[in-house]
Amino acid sequence: MKVVAISGISGSGKTSLVKTLSHSLSCPSVLFDDFVDDHTYPKDIKKWVTNGANVLDVETPRMDKALLELVSRSEAEYIFVEEPFGKCREPISALIDKVVLLDMPLEICLSRVIQRNIAQSGLDSSQNIKQYLVKYNEFLRDAYIKTNMQTRGTSDLILNKVQCVEALEESVIQWLRAGANYQTF
Repeated sequence: MKVVAISGISGSGKTSLVKTLSHSLSCPSVLFDDFVDDHTYPKDIKKWVTNGANVLDVETPRMDKALLELVSRSEAEYIFVEEPFGKCREPISALIDKVVLLDMPLEICLSRVIQRNIAQSGLDSSQNIKQYLVKYNEFLRDAYIKTNMQTRGTSDLILNKVQCVEALEESVIQWLRAGANYQTF
């Protein structure tokens, strides 16, 4: 069994790809967002970004435990994990065998986050989007750039072409079946 992390910044397509791969290959998955709580990120995000946005400061102990339990009992060929930071965080890095980085252009990711916010927020979406864009301009853009640079160094497959989720899925499946060696395409 291989644990395959799907990484990238917000809006890169991690969740969609994990769900698609998990369904197509009948494999279990773990989603990062299911384990985010008030203690996941540093309290002062702006200061964290100014100090380099070290992903070791992002903590998801419940996710680490859930993945460890899944690894110990799963008989599936793969476990797909939405882990934005690849193998950069302890202790989860010890559980991950391969990392796929969705290295999408920032403007595509921003557009997707806005679209998702509109779809999920209903009447409050305008205010939520304004708040997000203020944060994006102040520090989130830099956070995404810095964390993506860290993740790139632990990635085994880097996908940087904007494609539909089905095309990304096919690329990942072909790569896994070919031995999952380092590639960029």
